[in-house]
Amino acid sequence: MRIAIGGAGVAGPALAFWLRRIGHEPTLIEKAPHFRTGGYMIDFWGVGYSLAEKMGILPEIRDAGYRLKEVRLVNGEGRKVGGFSTDVFRRMTNDRFTSLPRGDLAAAIFNAVKNDVETIFDDSISAVEQDDGGVRLRFDRAAEREFDLVVGADGLHSEVRELVFGPEDQFEKQLGYRVAAFEVEGYRPRDELVYVSYTTPGRQVARFALRGDRTMFLFVFVAERMTGPDPYKADERKALLRRVFGDAGWECPAILQAMERVDEIYFDRVSQIRMNGWSKGRVALIGDAAACVSLLAGEGTGLAMTEAYVLAGELSRAGDDYREAFRQYEERLRSFIEGKQKSAQKFASSFAPKTAFGVWVRNQATKLMAFSPIADMLVGRDVRDNIDLPDYGT
Repeated sequence: MRIAIGGAGVAGPALAFWLRRIGHEPTLIEKAPHFRTGGYMIDFWGVGYSLAEKMGILPEIRDAGYRLKEVRLVNGEGRKVGGFSTDVFRRMTNDRFTSLPRGDLAAAIFNAVKNDVETIFDDSISAVEQDDGGVRLRFDRAAEREFDLVVGADGLHSEVRELVFGPEDQFEKQLGYRVAAFEVEGYRPRDELVYVSYTTPGRQVARFALRGDRTMFLFVFVAERMTGPDPYKADERKALLRRVFGDAGWECPAILQAMERVDEIYFDRVSQIRMNGWSKGRVALIGDAAACVSLLAGEGTGLAMTEAYVLAGELSRAGDDYREAFRQYEERLRSFIEGKQKSAQKFASSFAPKTAFGVWVRNQATKLMAFSPIADMLVGRDVRDNIDLPDYGT
């Protein structure tokens, strides 16, 4: 089948990989003018890690990744007040764990398909018309084309979902936070292989030293600290971060000064997508478009890869019966994904507790991670992926 995939981030190329392997003809459609790298840091483990191994791209991911040693929580003077060694996660995952920029993971997946799969950059799907014979797509720039199926893999703010299922606000559940991220060269100090995080009530800023003398920064803050619509332009985002973090203390003045050298700043709401169904006719959704667990969940990329693998596998099993494939895909994964969403919703508040007491409790709890039984109680269930993926013979 000819299958159009909206989005060339993580979920889209992962789906294209498996579809190509079972004999379909996927086409990736990406609104960005070129493949996007960089992005915020993610931790990569679990079922996504296993699928990367199955795809043969794990060595590239590990080469791009960092063997993080410590999460260090500091106060305004830079003194350690909490945190833990990442050995606790390596024990829980049998050392199948790495940290890397999201774009580097996406690049590893895209590199596995870019020579075999048609990719249309700098364009978007503007209309979807489907009938018993197929789906006709209109684009912002390219001529109309017909496909057998369409899959929306275009993220939290999916255009495919909006065109086929309805407005985003029907499905988005905001968790009450905003996030921003950027990277700069030459920032000091550097703490190699240490994720350094500072929190004041309702605000958190963290830094991580990257290769090439680069440093990545992540900001998290409660939505109540901003007024008006979310900023779209880089200058607007800079102004907002200066307002929110200008008096936060620690290294914030130096970080905000370094921000002035940056041209691009990632910014978004911390949200989940919750839908009653992930398909409609000949159109299906995967990844954040279908069931975003939120950026702060830490495992969204692995879950997106899982959804891509299962959808392709069910299409292989069902032959031409795409309706049955869509039904089986959702039936296999819905309870698993919903469990991850519930865990993520509880976990989000630990990034930027709203009170000084909440920050203190969070800091003390992280110190207990040094004790294996307590670590298992606090995060063990969330780290382990209790799902057995079918072997589709791909």
